[in-house]
Amino acid sequence: MSTIRNQVQLIGNLGKKPEIKIFGEDKKMAIFSIATSDYYYDAKGERQQQTQWHNVVAWGKTAQLAESYLDKGVEVALLGKIVYRQYDDKEGSKKYITEVVANEILLLNKKN
Repeated sequence: MSTIRNQVQLIGNLGKKPEIKIFGEDKKMAIFSIATSDYYYDAKGERQQQTQWHNVVAWGKTAQLAESYLDKGVEVALLGKIVYRQYDDKEGSKKYITEVVANEILLLNKKN
């Protein structure tokens, strides 16, 4: 059971083509965001859509696949874990980041 303690599964659409960063000669990182949407009915009975944006990071071979196949608008399913980070910006203020580190990415459709 310890393998499912920090696990997230998302299905959504990419907001833009992944940004690729290379560290050293062989470390690759892909950064992108996906949108997931839920629907509900408001007090008037009208259907409403609520969209959440998730920051995603992929490393190594997963980053290579993201670079090769992912583009704005495509639908993907991904499996990963939630990571929380913090850093100090140029003004010395603490900044907090929540992101999903993707272990697996599955392309569900191609953009038309």
